[in-house]
Amino acid sequence: MRDLASEFTPLGPAISANDVRPPLIETRGLCFEDRGQRLLDNIDLKLRAGRLTVVLGANGAGKSLLLRAMHGLLNPTEGEVLWQGRPLDRAARRAQAMVFQRPVMLRRSVRANLRFALSVRGVMGRERARREAEALDLARLSDLADRPARVLSGGEQQRLALARALACGPELLFLDEPTASLDPGSTQAIEDLIRTAQSSGVTIIMITHDAGQARRLGQEAVFLHGGRVAETGPAARLLEAPRAPAARAWREGRLYLEPPGAGPVHQVI
Repeated sequence: MRDLASEFTPLGPAISANDVRPPLIETRGLCFEDRGQRLLDNIDLKLRAGRLTVVLGANGAGKSLLLRAMHGLLNPTEGEVLWQGRPLDRAARRAQAMVFQRPVMLRRSVRANLRFALSVRGVMGRERARREAEALDLARLSDLADRPARVLSGGEQQRLALARALACGPELLFLDEPTASLDPGSTQAIEDLIRTAQSSGVTIIMITHDAGQARRLGQEAVFLHGGRVAETGPAARLLEAPRAPAARAWREGRLYLEPPGAGPVHQVI
């Protein structure tokens, strides 16, 4: 796959390690309840620009809920999400994109799916045509541009969904298990797209259940357990030597039952 990193430029510059500006995105005391059950519990996170953060944890830990809250798709019961130090608003959401585990395809051609997304963002004319062509090339779907998107294979649809998101120039990209149920070849193609996006400066927050994938792609890691942050830190360290009991059990393939009265471990990325 050729390097297309320069062709998809995020809306804003990445923040260097020595930058004194606020984190790109931050949660403070984030909680979410549904029918009396607290599904996200007092989550405090600070995520830097230009990094790829993997979100890990067992099923039901709250990973997808966390991404949806950070993207503004659900309103927290308590706490807040800050974008560059300010409350999350419509403008901030336009600087973000999200790709789900099951890609959402319009009942249109591959090209028309791209065109619609760009039109919604106000990209028209020659610029839209240029971005369409780049996205088709990036996803290796140029030969399928006029085929109905919904008849593509699962891997092809996910490549289209990812390229469609990148064509809009997000500064932050949320990925919710983008390679779940894909074969190894399709998984590698998606990981190549993710690397291209990250190398161009796009900040990525990605849910994965695949420890190998987390090692290959992750720079930072957040481990959730029971809707709480159990551990955060460099991905390589957390995967090799996790400190939280829940994270150690996950790494070893064991079910972890939290002792009564145990509290979350809060660290700052």
